Amino acid sequence: MKTIQFREAVAEAMSEEMRRDESVYLMGEEVAEYNGAYKASKGMLDEFGPERVIDTPIAELGFSGIAVGSAMNGNRPIVEYMTFNFSLVGIDQIINNAAKMRQMSGGQFNIPIVFRGPTGSAGQLGATHSQAFESWYANTPGLKVIVPSNPYDAKGLLKAAIRDDDPVIFMESEQMYGDKGEVPEEEYTIEIGKADIKREGKDVTIVSFGKIIKEAYKAADELEKDDISCEIIDLRTVRPMDHDTIIESVKKTNRLVILEESWPFGSVATEITYQVQEKAFDFLDAPIVKINTADTPAPYSPVLLKEWLPNSGDVVKAVKKVMYID
Repeated sequence: MKTIQFREAVAEAMSEEMRRDESVYLMGEEVAEYNGAYKASKGMLDEFGPERVIDTPIAELGFSGIAVGSAMNGNRPIVEYMTFNFSLVGIDQIINNAAKMRQMSGGQFNIPIVFRGPTGSAGQLGATHSQAFESWYANTPGLKVIVPSNPYDAKGLLKAAIRDDDPVIFMESEQMYGDKGEVPEEEYTIEIGKADIKREGKDVTIVSFGKIIKEAYKAADELEKDDISCEIIDLRTVRPMDHDTIIESVKKTNRLVILEESWPFGSVATEITYQVQEKAFDFLDAPIVKINTADTPAPYSPVLLKEWLPNSGDVVKAVKKVMYID
């Protein structure tokens, strides 16, 4: 094993797949000459050249459409958005073309494409740069949605996403690019659609994904001091969602808390709540509690932003609530 940063895991995944398959290429704003806005494509222009690592204009609708057409013609493009907030400019190409083309063509066209970049908040960037888009894209049939929380998962899942014959939304975090973690020296992939139990426990199940899962780890450490054992599940893939792992955990712990960095209405947590009450209602010893951001645009003020985001204290309170502890 070696220890690398999240950004290095992303760069390794893309580079290894580009060496393996000449149809894979990267395009986006500042991915080439600048080595990526977050240095997640560092060194790739030097290795693969400007025909396979392509700087684009600030025109997401245009280069997203070019990538979809390229995928229809046998290539495997990776499209980097500087933030998924900017993907809204190209969302017509993602949802109306990439996601639907296989069905609308009667299976004549696969769209093997990865759209990747940061989601969620990244500090004081304002409301229009701090939105979480997992549930938006997961609502669309034809798209797969992956949100890794560490370098190991990021590399293995990104390699699997690049090899997938369907369009994949791969969501990262600006605040995780510097995170370090162990990654195998040898090649590996991680199956899309499989959640991971990051921490075994017996008293309560906590489901989360992406960078906010760090708050679940902090809460579990704090709760352990009170002899409360938390089982933490990292979804890793939002769509397809691994319902079975969640259900089996709830059958064991009989309690569920869901932690998600997004608005509460129509969230991923809402879908999980429905699935659990439908398939494991009789195993629940308490109502499910979901923790989301405040139902407002993200504030710029650091004081308000701290209140807006979920934190480990919120998780501790939720766990004690489902355990009927004052």
